[in-house]
Amino acid sequence: MKRPAFRMPRSTRWVPGNQFELLENGEEFFPRVFDAIAQARREVMLETFILFDDKIGKELHAALLVAAQRGVEVHVLVDGFGSPDLSDAFVGSLVEAGVRFRIFDPGRPFMGQRLNVLRRMHRKIVVVDGELGFIGGINYSADHVADFGPEAKQDYAVQVRGPIVAQMHRFTREAVLDRTGRKRRSAAAATGQPHAGTAHAMFVTRDNQQHTNDIERHYRVALRAARSRVVIANAYFFPGYRFIREMRRAAKRGVDVRLILQGQPDMAIVKTAAGLLYDHLQRAGVRIYEYCDRPLHGKVALVDEDWSTVGSSNLDPLSLSLNLEANVIIKDRAFNQHLGEHLEQLMQNSCTQVQARDVAETGLWVSVRSFFVFHLLRRYPAWFGWLPAHTQRLTLAEKLLGRTDVDVKISHVNEGRVS
Repeated sequence: MKRPAFRMPRSTRWVPGNQFELLENGEEFFPRVFDAIAQARREVMLETFILFDDKIGKELHAALLVAAQRGVEVHVLVDGFGSPDLSDAFVGSLVEAGVRFRIFDPGRPFMGQRLNVLRRMHRKIVVVDGELGFIGGINYSADHVADFGPEAKQDYAVQVRGPIVAQMHRFTREAVLDRTGRKRRSAAAATGQPHAGTAHAMFVTRDNQQHTNDIERHYRVALRAARSRVVIANAYFFPGYRFIREMRRAAKRGVDVRLILQGQPDMAIVKTAAGLLYDHLQRAGVRIYEYCDRPLHGKVALVDEDWSTVGSSNLDPLSLSLNLEANVIIKDRAFNQHLGEHLEQLMQNSCTQVQARDVAETGLWVSVRSFFVFHLLRRYPAWFGWLPAHTQRLTLAEKLLGRTDVDVKISHVNEGRVS
């Protein structure tokens, strides 16, 4: 397949005049989203990796159903791997009400196993009427609220107003509707929104064609420019060599670099993989904290006094080299301070700092292991590019429900190889 012509990264300029509000966990996130859908006048665009038919999924279902029934144009995109078990009744009632429900790369299980594991649509974005946006790491499932129990996730999202919402709106409509090249008229104007605050922002995405490393590149630029502090809270941490190198360089020049990772991981391999990097990072002066109250699912970071990011992208091979991701980068002192206070409370009250003596090891095995980890980190983005490319599909739910009385269209998303 012919590779697309080179293009500059989608987001390279700061957009002024935005307002961001940090939303912590489902208790703050879900009521805001559901209320925004209830207040929608013209259009709701929603993308999510996970939508489950549990108490949270049912609340979202009800909000979307009512919006569609009163004439709001509603589009939903879920990932076929992340949301595999939605019933025909759950999806069918939305379709009957007029919701255009699409599934990214749907696949049938083979011998009970889901094979569509790679190149997931991992974004979590909502745009209402082209005016109000939400973006972060929170899925629509009950494990994002505290009453789920010890396995409830710690996570973050932001509510967004201002001109950057127009970029989010255009992106979601193109992702869901315009991949075939046909022009469509939006029910909500995607024109620039009036200024709503003082924050500058970028909307940054990652795909497998023209924006393969945009999110990682912005992280690395911020690390390179850091002068006083860096705090990264990320659920799945195993980035590439260049990312680790920038973290170590920042710590060595006196920047206070802190890393918050899972201490009670939802998957054992998460802690094992990150643990391979502890000694290498600590020797450069990076301080590592493990969040131990419950599984950490957040993907947030701050640098110095005014740079922050919130989004869906982990710092692991899947997010950095395969998944479709979206973050906002925020340049605002007040938001940075607010996020910093939340992360400081997390470190003080819910984390255990990993001491150097806890991971210090010597011997031939350690040297051999370090050698292989070092070269894996240097090469894995290129290695993932060797995986076979495949054509991913956005399929309307009507097709999967076997309906013949509606206009069924299948949009193909041609994802190139990862470079």
